[in-house]
Amino acid sequence: MEKIIKIRQFIRVLKNDIIQNYHQFRINTPQDPYAIVGRSKPYRILFILSHMRSGSSLLTHILNSNPDIIGYGETHIQYTSEADFKRLMLKVYWQAQEFRKIQDIKSLSMYQTYILDKVLHNNKFLDDNFLVSENVYSLFLLREPKRSLASIAELKPHLNQEQVLDYYVQRLSRLEDYAKLINSKKRSLFITHAQLLKHTDLVFEALKIFLDTKQGFSEDYQILKTTGMRDVGDYKGNIKIGRIVRTQRKLETQVAPDLEEKGMRSFEECCATLSNYCRTIES
Repeated sequence: MEKIIKIRQFIRVLKNDIIQNYHQFRINTPQDPYAIVGRSKPYRILFILSHMRSGSSLLTHILNSNPDIIGYGETHIQYTSEADFKRLMLKVYWQAQEFRKIQDIKSLSMYQTYILDKVLHNNKFLDDNFLVSENVYSLFLLREPKRSLASIAELKPHLNQEQVLDYYVQRLSRLEDYAKLINSKKRSLFITHAQLLKHTDLVFEALKIFLDTKQGFSEDYQILKTTGMRDVGDYKGNIKIGRIVRTQRKLETQVAPDLEEKGMRSFEECCATLSNYCRTIES
């Protein structure tokens, strides 16, 4: 029995080494940050640009369940240039192969159009000039402050409410900067958490047109190995159910009214800016 276990472990390690070498060869051989060996079309990079507790994990799962898109959550890569997209590809495909059967050839064909990452913090783009690339698409997602601030405070109990507000305000300000820099309604779409829940069909229609995917989007999504994992995405909500849940869990934290008011001003200003520079949902 012990010998069989050792053989299985050896086979598993060998298989992983082969897959890693395969990915590294295909991804790292070309210098073009959007190209891989054996693929005629360049990849497109798809960023969810948002803030903590915005519904970004839900949106990630909805997007990732479309066969044209591959990702798994927040990769925490610090981007300095387009060259870092190679790191993103390697990280995403390595995670993807862990929840796909090796017998499925599609798991190794690397056929998707978009490589997905979500970015929720200001320190992840050390240089954001690559956002203007024709191969980079951005989905801006915002959530109103009352629920966002209370949820962030529960997620980060070491922060006081003023610090939570400061994160939210600074993050929304940076999202405005990104939208102005990109300045393209072809490559940027703005949606809100409320629209995702209340005008789901309109959001799905807009996503299909914006990303030009072959298939549409569904309220049911694939559960991944990383679903509900800390530091990847939501681990407190209903994300493991596998479909959109519109009933929100009860929050114990109450945000001070003056802080909520300041957050609402930032939210409204950011919505106005994003609506001016990005494609929007007509609801």
